[in-house]
Amino acid sequence: SPTRAALMTGRNKLRTGVWHTIKGRNLLRSNETTMANVFQDNGYKTGMFGKWHLGDNCPLRPEERGFDQVICHRGGGVGQTPDYWDNSYFDDTYFENSVPKKFPGYCTDVWFSEATKFIKANKAEPFFAYISTNAPHGPHHAPPEDAAPYADQGVTVANFFGMIVNLDTNVGKMFQFIKDEGLAENTIFIFMTDNGSASGDKIFNKQMRGKKGSQFEGGHRVPCFWHYPAGGLTGGIDIDALTSVTDILPTLMKLCDLPNEKIALDGDDISSLLTNPANTDDHWKQRVIITDSQRVVDPVNWKSCSTMMNKWRLIDGKQLYNIESDPGQKTDIADKHPEMHKRLREAYEKFWADVSPTFNQDVKIYLGDERENPVNITCHDWISVLPPPWNQAQVRDAKKPEKLVGFWNIDVRAAGKYRVRLLRWPAESGHALSAEVAPSPPSPGGRTYRDRIGKSIDIKRATLKVGEQVWSTEVDGSEQSADFEVDLAAGETKMSAEFQTGDGTAIGAFYVVAERIGQ
Repeated sequence: SPTRAALMTGRNKLRTGVWHTIKGRNLLRSNETTMANVFQDNGYKTGMFGKWHLGDNCPLRPEERGFDQVICHRGGGVGQTPDYWDNSYFDDTYFENSVPKKFPGYCTDVWFSEATKFIKANKAEPFFAYISTNAPHGPHHAPPEDAAPYADQGVTVANFFGMIVNLDTNVGKMFQFIKDEGLAENTIFIFMTDNGSASGDKIFNKQMRGKKGSQFEGGHRVPCFWHYPAGGLTGGIDIDALTSVTDILPTLMKLCDLPNEKIALDGDDISSLLTNPANTDDHWKQRVIITDSQRVVDPVNWKSCSTMMNKWRLIDGKQLYNIESDPGQKTDIADKHPEMHKRLREAYEKFWADVSPTFNQDVKIYLGDERENPVNITCHDWISVLPPPWNQAQVRDAKKPEKLVGFWNIDVRAAGKYRVRLLRWPAESGHALSAEVAPSPPSPGGRTYRDRIGKSIDIKRATLKVGEQVWSTEVDGSEQSADFEVDLAAGETKMSAEFQTGDGTAIGAFYVVAERIGQ
């Protein structure tokens, strides 16, 4: 999510409200202008296919952030808590502009197939297609034919490689499709990834230290390939200067001649590097880029951060490395280069002073907005110290229920009467509050989020709290939901919803459906 926020806005992720993948800190602030907004405002048809992970509710959904056509799963991956119940990579139900629709086939194939249809339908005018795959990401599931060549390496590795093979095949097909349609010359084609490896680092990590989530090079150094024949980009060159995901939007705006009248960008236009990778301007030599891995409710100064300049890397404000002479970041040389150590510390402190005042701008989920009524909210976006149940396996397991309680930041857009339903299982499942749910069929590969028993919870009472208002009622566990009809005033507030079991344990409602039903 942090990388996606930076990509979409051209701004540092901390500035956008996104520094986690859950806990409501994956929600892109509604006042941010996205890449899709920029292209849409300039007459482009815009399409998004796959993983959004920047908000599943109004006004944060991709179709409200500049995309005309959207085919996506919800949450951070297929089968995560906000996603359609029991999705498991094959023949799933995804969301077409927020309407659930069944799609045949493997997830990655679906994203590319739908993107191909979008491009074909809009090729006569400018278009922007964002294909953001959930693969290769755990859990590892691949079409059997793609995993088969690696079967001798075990199920997990075979399916991990199979996911990569499938993605590689689809990228190749898309590249060929663009050529066949006569679009290749004037299409900017970019392939990139969003973070260091989560699984493959044990197989190959090019000497880099760290993996996904790490402040070391292996956590954030990623490939980014560009192809644009009309701009002279056809391969065979490497850019050695330090660049950032925030650079992509300003560079595309330059290459596509799109005006920038309202966005305060953190990224740089790197088009001069694309045409002259040997550019030795002082700007590139002296440029400082800062990245971190927060994964907390509120950002912490100096937490898991890398302050970078040229070949220098200051880690957590303490350790200093030169990745040219020490690519594995094994030898701390802070004591040998005190001036560089001081310079990078000062750069970070200046950066932190700039971004930290924005941290208290909590992102709100709308209730009562005509664009999404009713609203389906999940525990994935709870504000909570402990991790909420962020995938459907955890929803099924309901582990440590006494600790599974959080709240949502909401904005009641219209005062009136609301029906608020508290559910243990998602509405589309049809399961009763205290039901035990049978495992669903597995998918090729390792364990899925759905191949386990959904545990019964002895729910006796339900409580809803909005602001200072509190409502409580006894519950019949054979019903699908505990329902409240309440009068809500317009405005920003907090909402929590929880169940109480027979022994008095509190457990947050994993799913809430809120609908404005009258004035």
